[in-house]
Amino acid sequence: MSRIGTVLAFIGIGLTISACGYNTIPTLQEQAKARWSDVQNQYQRRADLIPNLVATVQGYAAQEKNVLTAVVEARAKATQITVNASDLTDPDKLKAFQDAQAQLTGALGRLLAVSENYPDLKSNANFLALQSQLEGTENRIAVARRDYIEAVRVYNTELKTFPGALWAATFFRANKPMAEFTAGDNAQAPPQVKF
Repeated sequence: MSRIGTVLAFIGIGLTISACGYNTIPTLQEQAKARWSDVQNQYQRRADLIPNLVATVQGYAAQEKNVLTAVVEARAKATQITVNASDLTDPDKLKAFQDAQAQLTGALGRLLAVSENYPDLKSNANFLALQSQLEGTENRIAVARRDYIEAVRVYNTELKTFPGALWAATFFRANKPMAEFTAGDNAQAPPQVKF
């Protein structure tokens, strides 16, 4: 075979392999892992804001020690539970992470509700800035979670559909479906409005 024929054969093989979907599973897996990193980044941003928020509220509402303690403890628990990219196929680890973050969200909600009782705190520039940053971070968390859920959906679908299922059954047997975020138990209940 001539040199040109060999080069053309390699080009043909390369095009065939690239068009067959072999790279799709690893590409989608890496995209889902990257989205998970975004989720973790936003939760870390929130965890980093909490000490400043607690310190600001503490100066005005020292008698609300129980609420402040609950926030600090929830933050500590939430930052202790980590889910690495290699753990994304374990739904139990993801649920534990999700539960810890939900506890922190609840504690923060109670902290912000306490601030309503202190007009001086509500008008404090530091508190208002921290509250705004926290609200923005909560929005970023929601977006990062949505993006992760979509990336996992695409990855998991690829593992189950043709031709990805063929690659998953042969070359990528170790690749398991990734766990998704799920709505908390109380998410289905309508909120109670009290006047």
